[in-house]
Amino acid sequence: MKTTADRDFPIVAMDKFILATRDSGYRDTASAVSELVDNSLQAGSTEIAITLTLDERDDMHPIVLRVLDNGSGMDAVALRTALRFGGSTRFNDRRGLGRYGMGLPNSSLSQAKRVVVHTWKRKTGRVLRSYLDIDEIASGDIIEVPAPVRVSRPSCGNGQATGTAVTWTRCDRLDNKRITTVTRKLLHALGRRFRYFLWNGVSIRVNEEMVDPIDPLFLDSRALFTGGKLFCEDLIYEVSANAENRERTGIVRIRFSELPVADWSLLSNREKRARGIVNGAGVSVIRAGREIDHGWFFLGGKRRENYDDWWRCEIQFDPVLDEAFGITHTKQQIRPSTHLIEALSPDMEAMARTLSNRARKAHKNAKLAERFSASETRASERDKMLAPLSWRPRPRDKRVLAALGSKCVSFSPSADSSAPSTIYKIVPTPLSETTFFNYALGEGHLQVVINPEHPFYKVMYRTLLESDSPRDEAIRSQLELLLFAAARSEASLEDQNAAKMAEEFRKCWSDTLATFLNG
Repeated sequence: MKTTADRDFPIVAMDKFILATRDSGYRDTASAVSELVDNSLQAGSTEIAITLTLDERDDMHPIVLRVLDNGSGMDAVALRTALRFGGSTRFNDRRGLGRYGMGLPNSSLSQAKRVVVHTWKRKTGRVLRSYLDIDEIASGDIIEVPAPVRVSRPSCGNGQATGTAVTWTRCDRLDNKRITTVTRKLLHALGRRFRYFLWNGVSIRVNEEMVDPIDPLFLDSRALFTGGKLFCEDLIYEVSANAENRERTGIVRIRFSELPVADWSLLSNREKRARGIVNGAGVSVIRAGREIDHGWFFLGGKRRENYDDWWRCEIQFDPVLDEAFGITHTKQQIRPSTHLIEALSPDMEAMARTLSNRARKAHKNAKLAERFSASETRASERDKMLAPLSWRPRPRDKRVLAALGSKCVSFSPSADSSAPSTIYKIVPTPLSETTFFNYALGEGHLQVVINPEHPFYKVMYRTLLESDSPRDEAIRSQLELLLFAAARSEASLEDQNAAKMAEEFRKCWSDTLATFLNG
């Protein structure tokens, strides 16, 4: 019998280590599954199928999760190595997605009590199987990775010449107990995390449902939702991998996008959440084409606001900068070094403040545009009761539209007979003349331009526009209908002399009104 002095003192108490490691590292089930997807991609897979089924024999933890790929497969040594904590044939290799060999065992046992791996290669035609089991490890029944055994090919992999299937059973730590909920969360998380691989032709399915790429910047037309606009050119930095060693450097590329406030601010809250607009502010960090983290990084003293949901940022960096970004072995968060923060934060904070201010102004303009909707809608609906306008192009309309530039409302007449014959729009913008308002007729719409520099705007109209009083809103709407009527009446004059007299009258009326109000 061994005395205390004779007992073995291994560096790691394996049974306790395995139990403790279950509680470390992974934010959620999607993060753990992503580790298996990483391994599949590292093995050259182009098709990855994730399935969730129920094992009716297990009342406590019935969900079974399997990740099947068409990668290169493993031999017996590689299989046993892959199931070891820290085991990897590519340890510290920065060319791929993994470096430390912790992904397969750590992610699997963080979610399930048992993981079984089947793998096969074209050269041998053999199917090898090995596994890890929490209960067997804790009881001391196994102290090393079981030697792989030859088995029949699992039915799930019958159509693939090479591949690997990782199966989790006794899943006691999944985020949710309903397969539909786990599936929905995986579709979203994997679509965003592996968007670049999906764009490059990799297929990922969850219970036969295709994973669509999700672009948080809303720039790529191949993504599930699109509509963002690139803001400025990419910022490119050469950064040292280590503050003490300036010789090893890597490239950091940063880009920003703006979301279409005018169009998307009118969406329901449910639709905003579905698109990932609400609570979507922050920086997406990409390593080797895979999103590692998303959060409020490198933005200095910029306080996060609701307006920050309406612009996005993405950072891509060379894997040589792993230490600078503080990549963890679970590849789901960063801990950037001081020298990296100092290199990126000044420009990124300045850009964030600029974009936040632009979003604030865009919301203000969208709110104003929404306030015009009552009078615009009424005028458009009643227009059919009036004599049709002539849509013959006139030089004076072209001049006004050119002056409006990007503020000009673009509209194509509808073929729908029930649609309004003329669309009315109000555009508040400074004019190069002293009139209170001007107008432009063209392409099926009548745009009335209200001059914020005119005294009537400052004294009366702005007060009505900024008021939330129903009475003031009603008065303003009637005033806007008055301007629409005046503009339409002038636009209906086809005789050139009459049209010129009407324009002179409008200018004289505006100047006289300004004189009375300023006096």
